[in-house]
Amino acid sequence: MKRHKAEGLSIAVNAGDILTAVNNHAYFTPVEKPNQTHPEFTTYDISCNEDFSLHAKYHDWERIFEFFREHPIAMGSFATKYVNKNLLKFNPEGKIRIRFSLMPQNKATLHEPNTSIIIDRIQAIDRFIDAGYDVHVNFSPIIVYDGWLDDYTYLFELLNVYVRNQETVFAECIFLTHNFKKHTDNMNAHPKSEEDLWMPAMQEPKTSQYGGENIRYKLGHKSEFIKRFINLHNSKIPWNKIRYIF
Repeated sequence: MKRHKAEGLSIAVNAGDILTAVNNHAYFTPVEKPNQTHPEFTTYDISCNEDFSLHAKYHDWERIFEFFREHPIAMGSFATKYVNKNLLKFNPEGKIRIRFSLMPQNKATLHEPNTSIIIDRIQAIDRFIDAGYDVHVNFSPIIVYDGWLDDYTYLFELLNVYVRNQETVFAECIFLTHNFKKHTDNMNAHPKSEEDLWMPAMQEPKTSQYGGENIRYKLGHKSEFIKRFINLHNSKIPWNKIRYIF
């Protein structure tokens, strides 16, 4: 991800070693399986530092997907901003979860250039479910700005219109986390985006679980933002169960 590597792309070439480690962890490490992950399988995020759908051409992705399809305990999962139609040729039999990242299109145009447009991601949900994938949506990052709830109202209405398999599509909701290094990089590369992202008056420092020094919305503000988002979400798309929100 850009927050770790500003330019270029590093690709793991030891997929066999990684899958062996996943297999050993699944079989030999006691793991509590939280309800928001999967009621039966231990879920492994195979793409937390890249967009696997976009970068699949650099991986032996069919071998990776087949590993999870055939594994009795483990399933794979990744979030993506890119609709890769080549993945539709493979039926993972529910053992690969794709989480399509969604935000209002006007903000995606600004903050997610060169990715699939939002309506294409939404329309891909049923196609991937029909192909055998477990599909969720990933409202992330949720950015607060003037009119943000109006824009999310329209986004939720699009989901109502275009998603047929509503009972199986859950959501994860993650409000914006930012950091000073990324802010500095953005100010040099595309400063317009920072008008939404860098708002010190309503943000506070936060140390991530990996030790990064970030900023997030102040807790007093964030609790109110979360409440408003949940109320709107549940009034518009109550079928889309929120797995977690923070």
